[in-house]
Amino acid sequence: MKISNALVLAVMLLAWTATAARPAAASSFEFSGDSTRIDFAEGRERTRLSGNARVISDDTEIEADEIEIYGDDFRFAVASGNVRVFEREQQIVLTADRLVYDRRERITRAEGNAVMEDQRNETVVKGALLENRGRDDLTIVQVGVRILGDDLTTRSEFARYRRDQNVLELSGLPVVYWKGDQYRAARIVIDIDRDEISLQGEVRGTITTGEEGNDDAAP
Repeated sequence: MKISNALVLAVMLLAWTATAARPAAASSFEFSGDSTRIDFAEGRERTRLSGNARVISDDTEIEADEIEIYGDDFRFAVASGNVRVFEREQQIVLTADRLVYDRRERITRAEGNAVMEDQRNETVVKGALLENRGRDDLTIVQVGVRILGDDLTTRSEFARYRRDQNVLELSGLPVVYWKGDQYRAARIVIDIDRDEISLQGEVRGTITTGEEGNDDAAP
């Protein structure tokens, strides 16, 4: 089950924001846009790229209609309008309407039609909102959550991924399709390392066996 890489896409965005806050000599960092405004006044430090805005670091490319980096020591970064993030090494793509990052608290929020695609492992994660909390090793996806993979497909209104435990928790009418079988419950917990599914409350399921249509089976 290769869903962990896609769920922690937001962690890859740290490379971009950390690079933006360091002097140019420390690493490779490029930006472009139809128009650019930079304010270096103390307490009002702000860089705004508008129109075909693009930021490129060593491993990450970010494109949006507008990208803004601001705050004390450039703490906050906001990308809005047709946001697309590509992490080259992991081959992970994120698209959303808006992306917000707090470098100090290590919190990333992708808002509005967030879609993450792990191209290497052929897995897609969808939701109206995705939030990564770096300090807590926690990723949350909310509203219309979909996880689509080869062997595993899930549907729910809320998903919580704990990276330190490699455990995915689903709630809000969750449904899991696993290798042809279907599971429903009030809450579903998936242990990714062990390939184990735990169902809690109002459990229902459908399991497909390999005996259907066997003419030699006993009556």
